[in-house]
Amino acid sequence: MSDQGNPYGGDKGNYDTRVSFGAAARQSPTADTPAKELIGDTTTAGFSTDVIGESRNQPVLVDFWAPWCGPCRQLTPSLEKVVREAKGRVKLVKMNIDDHPSIPGQLGIQSIPAVIAFKDGQPVDGFMGAVPESQIRDLIDRVAGPGGNQIEATLAAASEAREKGDLQAAADLYSAVLAEAPDNIDAAAALAAVLYDSGDADGAGEILAGIPADKADHPGLAAVRARMDLDKEVAALGNAAELEQRLAADPKDHQARFDLAMVQNAHGDREAAADNLLAIMKADRDWKDDGARQQLLRFFEAWGMMDEATLAARRKLSSLLFS
Repeated sequence: MSDQGNPYGGDKGNYDTRVSFGAAARQSPTADTPAKELIGDTTTAGFSTDVIGESRNQPVLVDFWAPWCGPCRQLTPSLEKVVREAKGRVKLVKMNIDDHPSIPGQLGIQSIPAVIAFKDGQPVDGFMGAVPESQIRDLIDRVAGPGGNQIEATLAAASEAREKGDLQAAADLYSAVLAEAPDNIDAAAALAAVLYDSGDADGAGEILAGIPADKADHPGLAAVRARMDLDKEVAALGNAAELEQRLAADPKDHQARFDLAMVQNAHGDREAAADNLLAIMKADRDWKDDGARQQLLRFFEAWGMMDEATLAARRKLSSLLFS
């Protein structure tokens, strides 16, 4: 295919889209690490050392599982295989949530299997469900360094365009990936998000409606659905100025602070929204059955695991929970 008419050829804005499809060599480690040191188990008492501390040396994947969980047994062989193939780029630590429920509960793990990547002492990425090996490799590439194929490079260029506010370029690139790989759920989820960002809720809805049922729980798709739901909920909450006046009169008015967080999120002020929910947690963890933390987790789902606001708020949440 020539560059003319090829969305992957030449420059599009300032984004490098000069890629060709096909397998590419993955990044290789500088030295092998014995398999027995790559995979292990942890406990509530050992979590700080095995995960938080070790992640300061290299990324650590934490597999939250239980003996009764069929999808966990399905995921385990693939997860261990890919971690061994990575040859030391990451470590895998397993936690049985039946024996050690405290930490997964505090982190908001609501279904298993769930794999959370920790880096530099903080949770930074992850997935839920018995995903294919390709998604496990993608996670490792994201937290341990690049090593993907050219479609992944194009997705990265589209992500860069989106971060810089060039939604049209991002949409074009995601659409081009889908033209080459129609079953690429990452591209479909990102395109739905870009369309929603640009005000095309109907277009985003059409993408969501066209996703096969067995792939509908993809985190990116869930994020778009969560954003849509949150935007509908906030319509009846009033304006920020009224809620701020209530808080000025009574700083312990947690409902006003909660509603303000919802409005702030709807207006794109994610940091302030998260800080208000964290303030409720700090003042009264039991308010509405831990409702502030539950809403914060909904925000994380809506924002996406790699969103800067999610990462910053997760760090604050971890500090609050584990300090």
